[in-house]
Amino acid sequence: MNKEETKIGFIGTGVMGKSMALHLIKAGYTVLVYSRTKEKAAQLISQGASWIHSPKELAKQANIVITMVGYPDDVKSIYLGEEGLIENANPHTYLIDMTTSTPTLAKEIAERAKQKEIYAIDAPVSGGDIGAKSGKLSIMVGGEATAYRAILPILQYMGENIVYQGVAGAGQHTKMANQIAIASNMIGVCEAIIYAEKAGLNSENVLKSITSGAAGSWSLSNLAPRMISGDFSPGFYIKHFIKDMTIALDEAEKMGMETPGLRLAREMYEKLAAEGEGESGTQALYKYWER
Repeated sequence: MNKEETKIGFIGTGVMGKSMALHLIKAGYTVLVYSRTKEKAAQLISQGASWIHSPKELAKQANIVITMVGYPDDVKSIYLGEEGLIENANPHTYLIDMTTSTPTLAKEIAERAKQKEIYAIDAPVSGGDIGAKSGKLSIMVGGEATAYRAILPILQYMGENIVYQGVAGAGQHTKMANQIAIASNMIGVCEAIIYAEKAGLNSENVLKSITSGAAGSWSLSNLAPRMISGDFSPGFYIKHFIKDMTIALDEAEKMGMETPGLRLAREMYEKLAAEGEGESGTQALYKYWER
């Protein structure tokens, strides 16, 4: 796809979406953005993006549309219905949903898009604000293989580990596996740091020993230092992680699978959210032991 002829629409300019869109602007693409309030897109507009006042108008102007929003209900309202992307996009437009949503909705969007000769891809990501800023997100892709190959050059500006997982919904199922692994791991990371502190150890020195060994993980290397320094700002919101865990629990139940680690993690995070921590980053699970 010729860069000069490509117009990329971007919906969702939050913690991660803003950085992702910025990479595309810096790569030289024409980028159109929509956000509920124009102020949220101010930084992108200052870098050369054009603000569009509705998803409907954005769909009419762009030949690639990327969405990075909060919840499956947001995805549904943006994609489906008379004012949605599918109804208003031109044939052969590529729609790439990078929200963590449900596999069922991803399949429905793909089927509806196909009827309009539009290509729909589910491509959720992992890596948080750090991965978004550095352009090194992990991207898990579901949809038609030919559509994946066509939009791969676009994805490569936002991510580094990009893997095609299969048919529509496969990207979302892969993201659920990712979130299940993170959920129990975050409990272990928090317990390890708090154990070290209660034992009178220097937590930063402990991290030097355990991050490169068998205990090593992305969360241990990137989020444990934030816990130690008292930085609970969101790279990924607790409220969104609860949403992801709920999706994973629902999908696991459909498959007749027990997920005790995931269920425990959601219970712990829900207690924090009830105490006002929903807008904090997932590393704020550390505060559970302060309750």
